[in-house]
Amino acid sequence: MDIILLENIEKVGFKDEIVTVKNGYGRNFLIPQGKAILATESAVKVLEEKLRQQASKEEKVIADANSTAETLKGLDIKIKAKISTGTKLFGKVTLAQFMSAIGDVEIDKRFVNIPSVKETGKYEATIRLHRKVTVTIPFEVIAE
Repeated sequence: MDIILLENIEKVGFKDEIVTVKNGYGRNFLIPQGKAILATESAVKVLEEKLRQQASKEEKVIADANSTAETLKGLDIKIKAKISTGTKLFGKVTLAQFMSAIGDVEIDKRFVNIPSVKETGKYEATIRLHRKVTVTIPFEVIAE
């Protein structure tokens, strides 16, 4: 089922994107909650016109996202965590720990994807800053 998203939805897509979802998810959740509409021909034409008008505004947003991506790439991120034995962590690295390690860079945490980290070492996080700007940044988990 093709739908047009009316708001950003985690793991599905961004506002004004045409995405394909399972029929039940679209009919029973997204459309009744007002988070999406069916992607009919007329709705797609209206969306295309709306996107054409927003194109100039979006260029500025993409430029801001690219500058944020460059800032993130320049960071040396080290997350301190308690270890239980050897290199194994006591627990795991959480999204909150990662966000605090980034510092003052403002990012919507819903679009940050970090791997399951249970040992010290080097890892990579993927951050989707905009529908056209995704950045992968390295980080290191060290013992406290």
